[in-house]
Amino acid sequence: MRPSPEPSRKGEQLKRFDRTERLAHWLTAAFFIALILTGAALYVPAVIGLVGRRGLVERIHVDVGLALPVPLLVSLAGSWGKGLRADLRRINRWIPSDRQWLRRALHRQPTGDVPVGKFNAGQKLNAAITGGVMIVMLMTGSVMHWPYYWPLSWRTGATFMHDVVAILFVVVVIGHIGMAVSHPAALRSMLTGKVSRAWAKRHAPLWLEDLEAGP
Repeated sequence: MRPSPEPSRKGEQLKRFDRTERLAHWLTAAFFIALILTGAALYVPAVIGLVGRRGLVERIHVDVGLALPVPLLVSLAGSWGKGLRADLRRINRWIPSDRQWLRRALHRQPTGDVPVGKFNAGQKLNAAITGGVMIVMLMTGSVMHWPYYWPLSWRTGATFMHDVVAILFVVVVIGHIGMAVSHPAALRSMLTGKVSRAWAKRHAPLWLEDLEAGP
């Protein structure tokens, strides 16, 4: 009787993210970090006192903010964005097990036995929040940077919303980094683009089934 081929395939590497997806992710992450640091320098007098040149810091903050959606838009534009477009469809599609995963996570219950696809509910929620933050910050930042085109109530509301969303998003970023560090295989996949078959079977079984089923 022949031995099962499954054990020998556990170490097989599967492509999780292509080069375009990884580049878009890290460029967007770098832009967000630059915005957080320059924003902190602008809003905390002690920090801007150490940095100096407030005008330069403000210029960097505005230019990076306006450029924030560029990596994502360019990555989606051509044939090179096929993988990213497919993943965005996965992120936007919620299945019953995603809701089960989220309920368990909120109640701090184990989620390892919940069958999920390429992305779990937490990752989908994080992506949705990040996309929403990009839109809100771009709109409110534009009102703040070009105030003379908008009524006073809009300028006041934009400033308040910009500040509140920025603070909340810093919390989200810290949580995202914490989750990435605590799951080294997932973090490594955003660096190398690959995960082992054993990891996929344990953490993304529905995605593995799709891969094995073929096109």
